[in-house]
Amino acid sequence: MALMTCKDLALGYQKTVLVQGLNLDVNRGDYWCVIGDNGVGKSTLLRTLLGLQPPLAGRITLGEGLRRRDLGYLPQQTAVQRDFPATVEEIVCSGCAPRMGARPFLSREERRRVRVNLERMGVAHLSKRSYRTLSGGQQQRVRLARALCGADTMLLLDEPVAGLDPEGTAEMYRLIHRLNREGMAILMVSHDLEGMGAYATHILHMKQTPEFYASHERRDG
Repeated sequence: MALMTCKDLALGYQKTVLVQGLNLDVNRGDYWCVIGDNGVGKSTLLRTLLGLQPPLAGRITLGEGLRRRDLGYLPQQTAVQRDFPATVEEIVCSGCAPRMGARPFLSREERRRVRVNLERMGVAHLSKRSYRTLSGGQQQRVRLARALCGADTMLLLDEPVAGLDPEGTAEMYRLIHRLNREGMAILMVSHDLEGMGAYATHILHMKQTPEFYASHERRDG
């Protein structure tokens, strides 16, 4: 069974339909690249999959025991968030919040997840640094570590390389590709088809009637 299945999904706001008839299966190890013009519903798709807004029609089914709280999410970052006055460790710890419920403190397992993901993203040495003092690439790695604290099998990423220089962009793609090779399903929104398309297993072109493509030149290195 697929991790996530969308059946006859319609996306939009109130009576404004952006996309309709979307049928989508995301399986373990998939790397989905979601492209399309501005305003066609790419970010709306992610928010709908996360349950942050309802679909206008159709249904979303989660399989293999996946719950929405287990989905890792990396949204676009605002200018205010880039200047947030917290330490790197505090930012990453906040990714455990959906698992904590009403508990005020992290469990031993949650603290372990924080340490592991700081190390996976190569930012453990920055754990006591103020987030606002980091470079754009460092901030994105911290935010990805945060998203991983809530994810075991699937990550949803919204323009994760926006605003990064070429070196930071390449590093972010390498990290995400490594996570995918370790078994994480990826669904990434981006305008950079040339960069991310080399890693994708599937491409979804968002428009009112979506189009799907398979990537035949996937990079495995």
